[in-house]
Amino acid sequence: MTYRFSQVDVFSADPCLGNPVAVVLDAEGLDDESLRRFSVWTNLSECTFVLPPTDPGADYRVRIFSMNLELPFAGHPTLGTARAWLEAGGVPATAGTIIQECAAGLVPIRIDGELLSFSSPPRQRSGPVDPHLVDEILDVLGADPAHVLDTEWLDNGPGWVGVLMDSSQHVLELRPDASRHPGRWDIGVIGAYPHGAAKAFEVRGFFTEGAEPLREDPVTGSLNAAAAEWLISTGRATAPYLAGQGSAMGRNGEIFISEKDDRLWVGGRAEVILTGFANL
Repeated sequence: MTYRFSQVDVFSADPCLGNPVAVVLDAEGLDDESLRRFSVWTNLSECTFVLPPTDPGADYRVRIFSMNLELPFAGHPTLGTARAWLEAGGVPATAGTIIQECAAGLVPIRIDGELLSFSSPPRQRSGPVDPHLVDEILDVLGADPAHVLDTEWLDNGPGWVGVLMDSSQHVLELRPDASRHPGRWDIGVIGAYPHGAAKAFEVRGFFTEGAEPLREDPVTGSLNAAAAEWLISTGRATAPYLAGQGSAMGRNGEIFISEKDDRLWVGGRAEVILTGFANL
């Protein structure tokens, strides 16, 4: 059967310098194996499938896949799906706010001109990281422990472990290698830019998918959401601020962190690059 399809570039003002997500609209009727097969075929970090909501408070329901793995929540797929749904004619029940239903619950998405912002679900796990795991992570990263300020669980769906380094430059210099540590990794690294710079922090996200080598995600909404919660709660940052991600990959990700209505919001631009039909 034929399904409407969009590919959306998320978190960059410059076309094709953010993080792409594949979005299959009106995906009702597809079984789990078809969803996984298509997600793997796209070879993108995430692929989403839009379905009718089961919660009366939602505008639509989405299932989010990272290749073979289904995620309860992810950030750039949330904004990319919202943009694709709007461009395909979707109209939210409440003007200016989309309510997305996903496995993590209901996620509000604010519409502010070209900027879309989501309010992240609460972290499923926070707090200190076991020292043995920290040692493994630093070995994977090739990071000098002398440049590491702190670590923290940043699990809000994807199971990120956050590593705070003493500068953006040391974040950008990392050349990770997980070959000595096979297994599942979700590692987020954050470092501050000098005071007065256009961006407050540089962020990098590394993950594994099955037996594949460690991969770097161009721009990661879920990681930035949990990192912002951590940094603000510990007094290391104040909102609003702008974070960058993807520089080490030749991308130009921009993530806008703000606070409104007692919520933390993670925002960015999302532009539909490709539209068409998928035969599934």
